[in-house]
Amino acid sequence: MNQTVEHMAKRSLLYGYVLSQPLVNYVDAHPELQNKLLFESDQLEFGKHGEAVRHMQQKLHTLSYFDKEIDGRFGVLTEQAIKNFQAEHNLTINGKVNKDTLRTMVKDEKKAYKEQLENFSDEIEPGMYNAKVKIVQKALQYFGYYEGELDGIYGPLTKKALEIAEEEHHMELIDDHQQAVSPAPTEQTKSEQVKAKAKDTSPASVKKQPNKDVESNEVKKVTLQGNNPASIVEEARAQLGTPYKWGGEDPGGFDCSGFIQHVFTEQGIQIPRTVNEIWNFSSPISDPSIGDFVFFETYKPGPSHMGIYVGDGKFIHAGESRGVEISKLTNPYWEERYIGAKRVMQQ
Repeated sequence: MNQTVEHMAKRSLLYGYVLSQPLVNYVDAHPELQNKLLFESDQLEFGKHGEAVRHMQQKLHTLSYFDKEIDGRFGVLTEQAIKNFQAEHNLTINGKVNKDTLRTMVKDEKKAYKEQLENFSDEIEPGMYNAKVKIVQKALQYFGYYEGELDGIYGPLTKKALEIAEEEHHMELIDDHQQAVSPAPTEQTKSEQVKAKAKDTSPASVKKQPNKDVESNEVKKVTLQGNNPASIVEEARAQLGTPYKWGGEDPGGFDCSGFIQHVFTEQGIQIPRTVNEIWNFSSPISDPSIGDFVFFETYKPGPSHMGIYVGDGKFIHAGESRGVEISKLTNPYWEERYIGAKRVMQQ
């Protein structure tokens, strides 16, 4: 079989999905059509609105440049997000979406989803039902390998999609011991697993992923001398009511990871700055205790929001709407997005 025919056969999952879905669903699920729409659109100008603008906002959202409502309107906030993206990629900073800006955006998005496959595929196995599986499914869907529902169930469709991605991207995504796929959870099992999500999303046996974004001279270990989790929580509570500020890292205003870093710095504990870096820096645990980190997938694939567990099923965090506040892990919004707990381990 020649390479062209073989590639078409592998992508038959994608073609079958197209035939079974309304066009709008297909555009939302598959970036190939999104990108074509973007490169051919005349909507990507200040003051205009439409589906192309919405898809562009979604890409900026995935890449952490746009954290507002994805409304399909090219306004001041969208323009500023584009300028920030252009500035960080050495492009002409004008807030206009030219071909160079679009090509760079598409390239970065592809890289982000590929990293999700690399970072999470070895943390899941057949039969699992949790948020990490859903992250992998979304990445597989992005590349056109997965056409099923984003249900967080590692079943035959997910395994087949991983096999295709593994071969085409030359990555090791499936462990050798993952030869047989366990039966997909029943509705009753799914209900039970949702209630115990915190226990099965971060098993202690999960291998910690290396942090590719942190320079080699940054702190990789930390010594906790006389550390008291209660004092961490007390320090965090002292900031209740502090307003949210994008990029904020002091009591004048915090973003979520700036708040976490401030609390730990005040306790003499040095940790990285961003959510993703802290995720890679800390060690997975099965159940959070007071002072541990809890992580969530919110506006982009993978860990993008976090807080400090304060006990009784609650965590403290810097939320965009109300600033530093205490929320419940059982809140439907957070429960659905919870991806696990981690801890700064004593060395």
